Amino acid sequence: MPLLRFLIKLLPWILIIAAGIFAWRSFKDFFNSSEEDKAPEVVVTYNTVLTAVEDLGRMELVRYNFKDVVEYEKEVSRFIPNSKVVLIVAGEAVGCVDFAKLQAGDIQFQGDSIVQVALPAPEICYYKVDHSKTKVFSKENTYFQDADLIQESYKYAEQNVKKAALNSGILNQTKVNAEKVLKPILEEVTGRRVVLVPQRRIQNPQMPAKR
Repeated sequence: MPLLRFLIKLLPWILIIAAGIFAWRSFKDFFNSSEEDKAPEVVVTYNTVLTAVEDLGRMELVRYNFKDVVEYEKEVSRFIPNSKVVLIVAGEAVGCVDFAKLQAGDIQFQGDSIVQVALPAPEICYYKVDHSKTKVFSKENTYFQDADLIQESYKYAEQNVKKAALNSGILNQTKVNAEKVLKPILEEVTGRRVVLVPQRRIQNPQMPAKR
């Protein structure tokens, strides 16, 4: 009887110890894991779809860099002052020749010493405002429309870059550079004297609309 009473008194302690051992075995990996093991796993799933393939034949021949102060003013109402944004703009425009427009008939061999190449007309490849070098100088009467006005002024500034490039003769300079760059290359490849002429296309006359 005394032994039985002793075992009954000891039983709760045995259960506590057993529960502790079980808990320690179950959670020891959790407490001993490093910080890297505790980091949540990140799974990234992506699907890249090819939507188009374009042949690029443009040769960039000149780049014009611009810096200007552009004032954009917008009428809001005749009863309140106009909104105004002033930008200090940095931009660039690039002139090029698109060789994708070159056809077999544009290259003509004349005898054994001359080859004539009809080049496509020079054009502006692209023009843009360099946002990293452009900043807003001042804003007046924006009436909580700052973001919209700045966006509109950037678009206006971008069109101004194109206009400034055309007025500065970027197309003519592209043509001049094409002579400097292309003639030596073509003469080296063909072993002949190269003559560059403007490409001309005959436009079919439009038929009058039927009545």
